[in-house]
Amino acid sequence: MAQVKFTPNLKRFFPDLCECEIDAATVAEIVAAVDQRWRGLGDYIIDEQGALRKHVNIFVGDELLRDKRALSDRVSADTKIFIVQALSGG
Repeated sequence: MAQVKFTPNLKRFFPDLCECEIDAATVAEIVAAVDQRWRGLGDYIIDEQGALRKHVNIFVGDELLRDKRALSDRVSADTKIFIVQALSGG
């Protein structure tokens, strides 16, 4: 199962949010699963068209998510996923 971690600041909105393991083939399936577990988290991560929101980044292993529109990046049982709030400004 893929190991999913979250940026600590998400606990402000989802107090019981914790690292978890999810059986999934794509990042889109990961997002759907975490939204099932923590209702509303999916809306924080993706927009109405299912694309990654601008203020969120997802790392698949050590690499930034490639497909930000459909979240079709593949994951395997040993993949580590990290969902973080993107920082902007200067």
